[in-house]
Amino acid sequence: MQPTAHPRRPETNPRTVALGAFAGTALEWYDYYVYGAAAALVFNSQFFPQLSPLAGTMASFATFGVGFVARPLGAAIFGHLGDRYGRRRILMVTVVLIGVVTGCIGLLPTYAQIGVAAPILLATLRLLQGLSVGGEWSGAATLAVEHAPKEKRGIYGVMPQMGSPVGSLTATAVFALVSVLPDAQFDSWGWRVPFLLGFPLLLVALWVRSRVDESPVFREMLAEQRAAKRPLVELIRGGGGRLAVGVAVSFVGIGGYYLCGTFLVNYGSDTVGVDRTVLLNAATLGSFINLCLYPLFGRIADRVGPGPVAVWGAAASALAAFPIFWLVGLGSAAGVAAGLVLGVVLVSVSYAACGQLLSEMFAREVRYSGVGLSYNLSGAISGFVPLAATALLAATGENLWTVAAMLCVFSLITLFAAVAARRLRVAEL
Repeated sequence: MQPTAHPRRPETNPRTVALGAFAGTALEWYDYYVYGAAAALVFNSQFFPQLSPLAGTMASFATFGVGFVARPLGAAIFGHLGDRYGRRRILMVTVVLIGVVTGCIGLLPTYAQIGVAAPILLATLRLLQGLSVGGEWSGAATLAVEHAPKEKRGIYGVMPQMGSPVGSLTATAVFALVSVLPDAQFDSWGWRVPFLLGFPLLLVALWVRSRVDESPVFREMLAEQRAAKRPLVELIRGGGGRLAVGVAVSFVGIGGYYLCGTFLVNYGSDTVGVDRTVLLNAATLGSFINLCLYPLFGRIADRVGPGPVAVWGAAASALAAFPIFWLVGLGSAAGVAAGLVLGVVLVSVSYAACGQLLSEMFAREVRYSGVGLSYNLSGAISGFVPLAATALLAATGENLWTVAAMLCVFSLITLFAAVAARRLRVAEL
């Protein structure tokens, strides 16, 4: 594969680019939420029936974790290719992989049909999902920001983040529909429907993304013969400090979300005894609020820059960390739900600025790689946050203030990193 100059044609409308970025990440997050729900509800009986219920559930979540481990590797692979051969070309590959693999999970035979090959195939597909997801968000954010007019990078850069609440809301709605089926039908074929919807959703994402031209920044690099031959090597050799800052910038938006979302759902249900439906509805409300607020944060970033938005968001979540867990500690359904919603919304303020902030930190020659590795290394670390919070509670006699301190530390890490990121902005995209 050789980098090829793209023929000149009218520039793609930045709104179309933003929609293309949103469509792919919405599919990415739809897959995440659907797989997580299936791992919790049905994979233990369909793919690990030979194990005890607890061991089967643990094995199901282990396959879920495979995707997180694979993401940094996918970021390295697709980031290298995106910097070498073009953002658009690689984004077409990643969205196809995500959609096809999601649909194929819905076609998998179960353990009862093919034995041990079933969980092996499930883990293999999850690995492929993780690899492709590792290159999706970063490429979408890079393409959107590079296409956007300078004064609108904030609003277009926030579009990939909007895929998260849309994916969550869509997955929740689909699973709510199939969950009304009798247990026998749900276990037989109902759980497959959300995955099979990956195929038509892929067609929509492909149609939108096919209308997007290559980034003008990358086309200019090709015309000037400035495309890096070894972008990943150049990034690590010359941008290790930027990479570390990028990981920290993303931390509260990802790790904080897993703490306030995933951990609190489990804690509220298992320890406090709140009905899981109440907690899932609270998480859904938080996603809807974020969907409404992300465009506002993008507009603010266009006025003051992404750095201040990230700093303000991190400061707000740091200040609210102890009040959030005070609400949870009240031991009521309303308190836990309120703490969950408040936490999910506040940690998303910094997350809203990540697309633009990370894209402006790395030189164009290594941007796809830098954004991808920053985001996905942070995600891989954050995947262990619920486990770490649970272990911390056990070690401190169920002292919730220690978990509040975790959120405060995550927020301060992002706050100081966002200040540093403002100083590391490249002169031009």
